Amino acid sequence: MFNRLFSALENTRASLSQAFKGIAAGNITSEQVDNIEEQLFLADIGYDTVENIIKIIKKFKNDDFLDEVKKYLITELPEKQDPKIPNSDPFLIMVVGVNGTGKTTSVAKLAKIYKDMGHSVTLIAADTYRAAAVEQLKIWSNRAGVKLVHNEDALEPSAVLFDGLMSAKSDNSDVVIVDTAGRLHTYKNLMSELEKMHRISRDRFPEFFIKNIITIDSLLGQNSVIQAKEFNSHVPLDGAILTKLDGTAKGGIIFSLYKELGIPVQYIGIGEELSDLEIFDPEKYVNGLFGNNNIN
Repeated sequence: MFNRLFSALENTRASLSQAFKGIAAGNITSEQVDNIEEQLFLADIGYDTVENIIKIIKKFKNDDFLDEVKKYLITELPEKQDPKIPNSDPFLIMVVGVNGTGKTTSVAKLAKIYKDMGHSVTLIAADTYRAAAVEQLKIWSNRAGVKLVHNEDALEPSAVLFDGLMSAKSDNSDVVIVDTAGRLHTYKNLMSELEKMHRISRDRFPEFFIKNIITIDSLLGQNSVIQAKEFNSHVPLDGAILTKLDGTAKGGIIFSLYKELGIPVQYIGIGEELSDLEIFDPEKYVNGLFGNNNIN
């Protein structure tokens, strides 16, 4: 299926196809094993998963081995995600992550998804550090056709968050999405601030169903797992958005993120347009990694 996700995974698929080339028939040599392992590691597929793939290839020394690899990989991924609001409560999504991972554009893309589902959506511009953050979100919110709460004079992100949630509550918004400031996971003060924002949402607005989602830059590979682990120690992460997938050959990071941390990728960014956010589907993803079975 040549869809947009399939196209976004082209770089990863090309490197994996090259690794598997020529091994569909006959015995696999130690040199081929080394080459496959190298390409899988370069794609940021984790060690345990790579070793299990090698075992499958050795066991199925015929044209069916790729089908078996695909079946196995699907079991290593989270289930197909459902973007529907979990219950009748208003839904709050706080988007977190390091600088430059695509948080603000992801916030706008999420807003479009829920707006298109028929929900009323409020965005909160809680990034009080980056000068252009509010202006950027103004443009995106206008394109998505959703309400934006902001205060360009505010210095305290928690104050903007509180005011935004009060406004959304007054308007009976179905979905509230918060754009937080990018922060390095090693900056303790900024991480403590994130904890404060989560506490305010949880304790002062118990009527909201809260999800914390981290944006993961596909280009960073295994470093993203380290970042997610640190963020998860400060605020409980419920999911991830994998961004910039169309510009990397490291599409395997999704396996490590779920296997090591239990954080499911819920959405995948495949471009710069508002509509360039796909709901995660494990079968489509694995097919995008390997394409069809005609590798030779």
